[in-house]
Amino acid sequence: EEAAEDTSMQQRDTRDYTASSGDLNALLGKGSEFEGKLAFEGKVRIDGSFTGEISTNDLLQVGEGAKVQAEISCGTVIVEGEVTGNIKATQAVELRRPAKVRGDITTPSLVIEKGVLFEGKSHMEQASSNVVPIYASADES
Repeated sequence: EEAAEDTSMQQRDTRDYTASSGDLNALLGKGSEFEGKLAFEGKVRIDGSFTGEISTNDLLQVGEGAKVQAEISCGTVIVEGEVTGNIKATQAVELRRPAKVRGDITTPSLVIEKGVLFEGKSHMEQASSNVVPIYASADES
């Protein structure tokens, strides 16, 4: 009987994890601690403690309760936990409640929800791409 309950709980946990994580490539779970350099492709979520450097062209998600002390260079960064260090993103940075960020942010797109603590400077620079401005397209027609 206990074995059947354990099996159903494991299945339920797996379903919950899959539903919430989608195409998650790696997870540093709650209670985990890691120090060093993290380089990855795809989506990575940190819910534990991380100290060091993080670099990717893809998505980094810092979950609620996470504590990250790092220089971050990513495509997109979503922060719900605590980050101490500079963030440089080529696509976007989203600071969601109850995030606490202490450091400078450089990104072409920045979203800060009400209730977020942000101590630092923000610098928005356009991403280098071959995007044609809308007004130029309209002039040609």
